Amino acid sequence: METVLFLARRLLQALAVVLIVTVVVFCLLHALPGGPARGILGPQATAEQIAAFNHEQGLDRSLPVQYVYYLGNLLQGDLGTSFTLNEGVSRLIEQRLPKTLVLTVLSALVGLLLAVPLGMWQAVRRNKPADYAITTLNFIAYSTPVYFLGLVLILLFTQTLRWFPSQAPQGDTVAQVLADPAALVLPVVTGAASMVAVFSRYMRSATLENLSEDYVRTARAGGARQRAILFRHVFRNSLTPVVAMLGYYVPVLFGGALVVEQLFNYPGMGLLFWSAAQSSDYPVLLGCVLVISVATVVGSLLADVVQRIVDPRVKVGRA
Repeated sequence: METVLFLARRLLQALAVVLIVTVVVFCLLHALPGGPARGILGPQATAEQIAAFNHEQGLDRSLPVQYVYYLGNLLQGDLGTSFTLNEGVSRLIEQRLPKTLVLTVLSALVGLLLAVPLGMWQAVRRNKPADYAITTLNFIAYSTPVYFLGLVLILLFTQTLRWFPSQAPQGDTVAQVLADPAALVLPVVTGAASMVAVFSRYMRSATLENLSEDYVRTARAGGARQRAILFRHVFRNSLTPVVAMLGYYVPVLFGGALVVEQLFNYPGMGLLFWSAAQSSDYPVLLGCVLVISVATVVGSLLADVVQRIVDPRVKVGRA
């Protein structure tokens, strides 16, 4: 029963946040200089053209009425129309989002697969030369801009060693993207670098905290080996803060994907957002913002659920 209440409360919170996000995006659309019509038709549009556009799109109604219609369109999957590509924003995002998810999920998996064991290994070797060396490398990776890191990797592995292509896979579908794994290496590594630096530090701190707990001292006193203590007890308890942080890292992953996709010419939503920003295509920009915001809320919700599964001690009252 407690778990059901926990999930119900989290779901209601997520829905409330999504509703607030729709209000913010709606307000941003109407805060454009000269209103949505001027932003879409351009500065050369006449007053008659703007009035006709407003009437056709229902923009001459009151703001509450417009918001109700806007929300109804969102529920039907209508995010508006790109005025530079002359195509529905929903359709554009539907084509690009799966490829961005491939990039972000692969980057997250690589980052976690490296960060979790690395953090535990550092905790076991706390204050030793290896710990200091990895900490230094983590700080360098974390402080290095994604764009600069990608350029360094291109120069090293494309121009000098010639191991990987400089351009990401150019496919219209996820299958076509995955069919060229060599071209995915550099974009994935670029996206995963900062994640390794951040999450290895979280894992190191969580592991050190758990190694000082009474149950670890009791297990050692009972003759349990260090490996058994780490993997049977410490590992699962140390994952809780890492899992909690993962959901809140979703916008960082999407933000990094924007830079990575532009750098490697990856045909995902980040590149779509970049192109829309250059052409002031506001419906596409706000549609991408809305999707990323909803993905952040969903990621936080999933992180809470997984955290509840990993650590049942999480209480409903602590939400």
